Amino acid sequence: MPRRARRLLRAVYRWAMSRTAPRLTAGCVVFRRDARGRRWYLLLRAYDYWDFPKGRVEVGEEPKAAAVREVEEETTLAGLRFPRGEVYHETERYAGNKVARYYLAETDAEAVSLPISPELGRPEHHEFRWAEVEEARALLRPRVRAALEWAEAQLAERRR
Repeated sequence: MPRRARRLLRAVYRWAMSRTAPRLTAGCVVFRRDARGRRWYLLLRAYDYWDFPKGRVEVGEEPKAAAVREVEEETTLAGLRFPRGEVYHETERYAGNKVARYYLAETDAEAVSLPISPELGRPEHHEFRWAEVEEARALLRPRVRAALEWAEAQLAERRR
């Protein structure tokens, strides 16, 4: 297919996607504090992409409930606390007309495991890492880094 035709098809696809409702995914920017009060953020890596735990919101499911379910399914973390309640950050539309909604969640747990996904027959992610904010900024791509910056602003506002 000629280059001009491919460009035209991509433009038509982007236009069509901009006029349809995005598919919502939901997750959490999970953090914990160590004994010295430093914050550590939970990051998950799939291939070369770092993100926070998140996944598809099922039909009839509330986004926050989906976020809690996804965190537990992907990391085994349960009993999260939500210091900002129902407040969330949404990304711009991305791959396949998706929007990711992130809630700020706190845990006391440090132990994380990456269980086998029944659908995939392997863990959804290759690695997890607890990272301080500077390391997290360096690992995350701009779309997800915006969620980290939002979380930092929420926590700074809470201290005032």
